[in-house]
Amino acid sequence: MHSTDLAELPLRQRLKARAERVFGAWGVFAREFFKHPRMVGSIVPSSDRTIRKMLGPVDWQNVQLFVEYGPGVGTFCRAVLDRLPRNATYIAIDTNPDFIRYLRKTIPDSRFVAVHGSAADVEAIIAAHGFDHADYVLSGLPLSTLPDGVADAIAQGTYRALRPGGAFLVYQFTRFTNQLIRPYFDRVDRGFEGWNVPPCYLFWGWKAGGEGAQAPTYH
Repeated sequence: MHSTDLAELPLRQRLKARAERVFGAWGVFAREFFKHPRMVGSIVPSSDRTIRKMLGPVDWQNVQLFVEYGPGVGTFCRAVLDRLPRNATYIAIDTNPDFIRYLRKTIPDSRFVAVHGSAADVEAIIAAHGFDHADYVLSGLPLSTLPDGVADAIAQGTYRALRPGGAFLVYQFTRFTNQLIRPYFDRVDRGFEGWNVPPCYLFWGWKAGGEGAQAPTYH
């Protein structure tokens, strides 16, 4: 954005644009955390070790559609795109329009689609993009702080949206996710990553019908 264009914007938008320019992705992430702490979950994006461990069980060669809930500023997006086949699609869904705007501006990849919407509508969203099922769904949404019934609706909708053998990949800061997704998924593997702020619990909920990879188990 040119300085002349910036000067014509309202004060709030000018400050937001300057923050993005000066602080980059971290500034956008921190700003949205302070605005919506119950929805963002953490002031610090996930660590590289968390990303590698979370994505470890994915069978990348056979991925046609990868979906993410709550991508934020794209901490996982770039790692997923680095691994994703050239003919695959990556749909990132977020209720925060500022995150969606930032992703559309900073990730110029034809495989990547940023959707302003709710994870609870995942079935309709993937259908609108020409898909019957997703291979994997990744989520960092703070499920334990969502309104009553929403987390359960997301878990059920995600199971229906996955292909047989697909998985729901979830990283959280509490063990709540285990009791949430276990009733809906055929197998749930668990992991833990201490090199994260805060330390992170990892879950892989598998849908039966295919050969899902085995993730490390955390006791």
